[in-house]
Amino acid sequence: MASSLSEALEIVVKTDPGMVRSHNEDSVFGNPHGGLVVLADGMGGYNAGEVASGMATTVLSTELEAVFLARSPDTVADDGGSYAHAAIRELVSKTNSAIFNAAESQPQYAGMGTTLVLALFHDNKVTAAHIGDSRLYRLRDGELSQLTKDHSLLQEQIDAGMISVEDARHSQNKNLVTRALGVDPEVETEIRDYDVLPGDIYLLCSDGLNDMVEDEETALTLQALGANLELAATQLIQMANDNGGRDNVSVILVKILREFPAATSWWRKLLNWFK
Repeated sequence: MASSLSEALEIVVKTDPGMVRSHNEDSVFGNPHGGLVVLADGMGGYNAGEVASGMATTVLSTELEAVFLARSPDTVADDGGSYAHAAIRELVSKTNSAIFNAAESQPQYAGMGTTLVLALFHDNKVTAAHIGDSRLYRLRDGELSQLTKDHSLLQEQIDAGMISVEDARHSQNKNLVTRALGVDPEVETEIRDYDVLPGDIYLLCSDGLNDMVEDEETALTLQALGANLELAATQLIQMANDNGGRDNVSVILVKILREFPAATSWWRKLLNWFK
């Protein structure tokens, strides 16, 4: 599976402190061989935010890769559901506990936490998990779609009809998240599957991008530079910085080069032949 995935996916990972902040509290990870990308945007005083985001990406990337090396994410879990979902949910919970316990036991890390968005590419689909307001977008046939919905006060106000999407763009409450990794003893992870198609481009980003760059501008940039992901990622970060760069800016781009169906076992092929 690994070799076919690395030939099917092109991944570019970039992060930048921005124009205002002296250090970077974002953390990013990408591995085309395992089909896994992870982005976390830390929060907390001093360097606590970067500790939280670093723990999130390190623990999740290491543990998820080990788990899916031992057992395919395409298999069925013990409860009859998706093993990919079960493994991600369990390991996110484990990571949440690790960050929460570190914050509880070390005063300098008190109150630290992090957002999370991760994407696992397998069997011609992407399993996306997120907590907080870091986002996953998809560019398909020239159209940019936001696949995740922010866990934020602003999003709740939009959903309740208290504020319009247009007014939300200029709100002062943009960064108030209602869910974060490591802040409470337990956290709920939102996990969804999406079918992927060759030519799709997936964008994972911290709010340092989408707060500074309108979705329309992001779409135009990906359309124009989609053939050169490295340049596209660099340009997106540059645009955020040109517009003020008030926060750290992180971008992960994943381009689907070709299909990557799950390897089918010999007995399943035999069963299909008799159908």
